[in-house]
Amino acid sequence: MPFTLADVNAVIERLWPLSGAEDWDAPGVLSGDFTAEIGSILLAVDAVAETVDEAIDSGHGLLLSHHPLLLRGVKTVAENRYKGALLARLIRADCALIAAHTNADVVAEGTSAVLADRLGLLQTQPIVPSAASDASPGTGIGRVGILTEPTTLGRLARSLAEILPATASGVRVAGDFDAPIKTVSLCGGAGDAYLAEPAVTASDVYITADLRHHPASEAREQARLGGGPALIDVSHWASEWLWLDTAARQLREALPGIRVEVSELRTDPWDFAVVQ
Repeated sequence: MPFTLADVNAVIERLWPLSGAEDWDAPGVLSGDFTAEIGSILLAVDAVAETVDEAIDSGHGLLLSHHPLLLRGVKTVAENRYKGALLARLIRADCALIAAHTNADVVAEGTSAVLADRLGLLQTQPIVPSAASDASPGTGIGRVGILTEPTTLGRLARSLAEILPATASGVRVAGDFDAPIKTVSLCGGAGDAYLAEPAVTASDVYITADLRHHPASEAREQARLGGGPALIDVSHWASEWLWLDTAARQLREALPGIRVEVSELRTDPWDFAVVQ
């Protein structure tokens, strides 16, 4: 039985309900004919030129990205701007575009939950429980849990470097290499907004991406004064890429007969780093 884009979107919204998205977010269907048959899906963190080309050249009927293409301050889709050019290319190739963003972060098998599972965390709970009225228990932003065995900050950082796909920025750490680590809080993607959350401040280390100078510096100084977590900063793209395999498995189970693939392309924006 063939599936239409409407059928596929219904599954996507069941797996990652739009009610779980943040108010500022823009997940959901961006383009596509709801009556068109979908035979294959490509999953990627970002809808950028490389992943759009990959989706079209491989004959996929849908590109499902984690990050929405049209999010903030978009006033034109003219083709002399890259977002307009990508959208036009997708439409001409009959390749639909859907995003599952913060609505895919908060679910039980969301981005942070997958990272917590790969680290082997036990007794995991959300850093910020979901505020959606129809949310299941245990859903929300980020995760905090306990390692199966205590380790050190340095060893944990090395484990992360092995788990995550390689990027130019690598894994950056603020804290004593030999500091003991048992309780871990984490947030896939940009998570400095949660540095002051009780679950984070009570943990031994906080793992997230896109840590800016001032929030990281202030958190580190506060930890020196009154206790608080060490910090591990990883690539935004890498921290969320791990989720794609889980999402692909869920889609294959719900949509038998549809080919579902995960893009292996690195869409982290940085190409190389010079260590001083």
